[in-house]
Amino acid sequence: MNLNKKIYFLSDFHLGVPNYASSLEREKRIVRFLDSIKNDALEIYLVGDLFDFWFEYKKVVPKGFVRLLGKLAELSDAGVSLHIFHGNHDLWQFGYLDQEIGCTVHSKAITKIFSGKKFYIAHGDGIGPKQKWFKFILSIYRNYFFQRLFAFFHPSIGITIANWFSHQSKQNSFENNAQYFGDDKEYHLLFASKYLKNHEVDYFILGHRHLPMDKIIGAAHVINLGDWIAYNTYAVFDGDKVELKKYE
Repeated sequence: MNLNKKIYFLSDFHLGVPNYASSLEREKRIVRFLDSIKNDALEIYLVGDLFDFWFEYKKVVPKGFVRLLGKLAELSDAGVSLHIFHGNHDLWQFGYLDQEIGCTVHSKAITKIFSGKKFYIAHGDGIGPKQKWFKFILSIYRNYFFQRLFAFFHPSIGITIANWFSHQSKQNSFENNAQYFGDDKEYHLLFASKYLKNHEVDYFILGHRHLPMDKIIGAAHVINLGDWIAYNTYAVFDGDKVELKKYE
């Protein structure tokens, strides 16, 4: 790893909610951050839920978000390695972002080794025990048959319906996401504790939870990236350690 370069991780922008003006302000803030790191970023990992809803029809994608997409394309063209993960709100990606931006899209968790440190990177939706109803809904979202069925809706109808459900879900979850459940109830900590019994990992990098945290289990750090709605937090690896930081 180039000692003068860094690896950045951020997630949960949820662009599109709660309204256009708020989303646009958030998008501009994210673009300012991406512009501020363009000279020292070796790789950037966007760990899911960039958009509050995203579905790629064969010939149509949701309108908007041109500032973010343009900045990502600029970074990619400049040689920064970009990675985008499916979140539970924007998992319906079928090749458009890969082609237009020049990024690598991940539909599942990955493990990477940077400077001898092993990273487990995932959006974090559905990991950990229980959550039976949520995992059932995710299985439907990820099912190819239901994805193709949804594609038969005219975009004006399908995107309107999906946005309504997405907004309702997000409004109901904001309050819970601001609370720390405790070491014995946090799904990500329980997952990491179990995973470490059979695997060696130095850093778990996770999104989804919205609450920024850096917890230690054994010798491993479990880092939740927070979000850019309330916290503007991100993590950065400088070749030696990972730090959870706040922008502006």
